[in-house]
Amino acid sequence: MVNLVAAQKPLMNGLMKMARITPYTVEIEPGTVMSFWVPSETIKKPKKKDEKPQIISQPRKPTVVLVHGFAAEGIVTWQFQVGALTKKYSVYVPDLLFFGGSHTDKTERSPTFQAQCLAAALKKLGVENCVVVGFSYGGMVAFKMAEMYPEMIKALVISGSILAMTDSISVTTLQELGFSSSSELLLPTSVKGLKALLSVAAYKKLWFPDRLHKDFLEVMFSNRKERAELLEGLVISNRDITIPNFTQRIHLLWGEKDQIFKLELAQNMKQELGGSTTLESIKKAGHLVHIERPCVYNRCLKKFIDSIFSASQAKN
Repeated sequence: MVNLVAAQKPLMNGLMKMARITPYTVEIEPGTVMSFWVPSETIKKPKKKDEKPQIISQPRKPTVVLVHGFAAEGIVTWQFQVGALTKKYSVYVPDLLFFGGSHTDKTERSPTFQAQCLAAALKKLGVENCVVVGFSYGGMVAFKMAEMYPEMIKALVISGSILAMTDSISVTTLQELGFSSSSELLLPTSVKGLKALLSVAAYKKLWFPDRLHKDFLEVMFSNRKERAELLEGLVISNRDITIPNFTQRIHLLWGEKDQIFKLELAQNMKQELGGSTTLESIKKAGHLVHIERPCVYNRCLKKFIDSIFSASQAKN
């Protein structure tokens, strides 16, 4: 029987190519590769099927990198944002390690390692500086990138995420949501489990036939062992948390009814991060704010990104 989610991939890929981005795989080092969608104008297509595309130029427009969360790969997560951004910006959409076609033979599973690999891959693609937009798990990776590579990361937009998953936040969040572990929440093994994840992630109840839930589980939740290890590598002790002194502007763009990382967490984080951080909430939206309210989200997103690059041009 045809997997309906897999069958939609060619359509999704076609829409991405219409938005002028194309797939490309970066070998960061032997044993570690990261798959991307990159601006088509930066790639030379091969003349023969067995040849690999080549990078022929750096991004020609200001660069935006969209970093996905834990439940889906890059272009599935950002399907409603790519087309809204590519006319004005060079857009890069990575798949983090163990999502999509990205993998490593290393044993490291921390957000720091993901950030190091993503930064290294972007440099190989010719990206010198960028605005990074991070959702959920991708937001934690984005925070690490900004901390470690301030010369590369001009600004951050963070949705439904936190600086780091401390053990107290992890326990409190899971208890409030009624889950026993992060794996139970984020790595569902059944239709019932996936429905439970969607029920806490969305503001309004999303209805799909069970067949579609089954197909989504098959396609989007591969590499379960490695992803469980990523979740284990996510949680740190309260004693180990420090607030970096970020030099970048940070915009927290939140679903007002986010049940996973509540608006109160974002408000506290804004206070902790200080004066260069702004917070904007979107009504009638939950954790999946960029999917539930894409037009409003895109409008807010573009306004902030425009302000970042306009300020850079004014300085120059």
